[in-house]
Amino acid sequence: MSEPDFDFDGQVRDAFPELEEIEDGDLRERVVEAWVLALERGGWRDVEDIPYAWNIHEVSNIEHVRGVTRIALESAREQREFHGADPDVDTIAAACLLHDVGKCYEYPAFVDDELLAAPDPTYVSEEIPHSISGYALAHEVGCPLPVQRAIPHFLGEVPKRTLEAELVKSANSASSNAITEATMGITLQEWVEEYSQTS
Repeated sequence: MSEPDFDFDGQVRDAFPELEEIEDGDLRERVVEAWVLALERGGWRDVEDIPYAWNIHEVSNIEHVRGVTRIALESAREQREFHGADPDVDTIAAACLLHDVGKCYEYPAFVDDELLAAPDPTYVSEEIPHSISGYALAHEVGCPLPVQRAIPHFLGEVPKRTLEAELVKSANSASSNAITEATMGITLQEWVEEYSQTS
């Protein structure tokens, strides 16, 4: 029996119009490929069904990822125009779009079964932080090292951070704070302190 065709390629392209911010066509395709692999292995039926957080389902992961990408790209424009810095836009856009792709592996245990087809236990685990599995996916599909290095964002996994990595991290915090405030009335730090699954 063959797997059902959920057209993940089309879903990803429709979900993330910010893909067009990536000038390098090859890099753009690698970002799409990483999402398609993650969705297939995670057993999802629709990219729209992945929640922002294991316990915040009112906001989709797509909304968050798009928010992070938009915030980081706007910050990069300000850094360039106001400060004269030269952040790499392709690296920022690709890393932002991939920074939470690992939730495809981490979150199947936290959604209703009808949202899933057949999660692959080889990859799906809530024990691996999504920033690490996202890095692994970016590496697997051949994203350049600067993109890979900018994906780990939550646990301080990369000791030396680039300007692009710092933009991803700060944009992630900005978007996450907005989401936790809007949905729960608390800051991201308060959410982490109250709901963190790690010791």
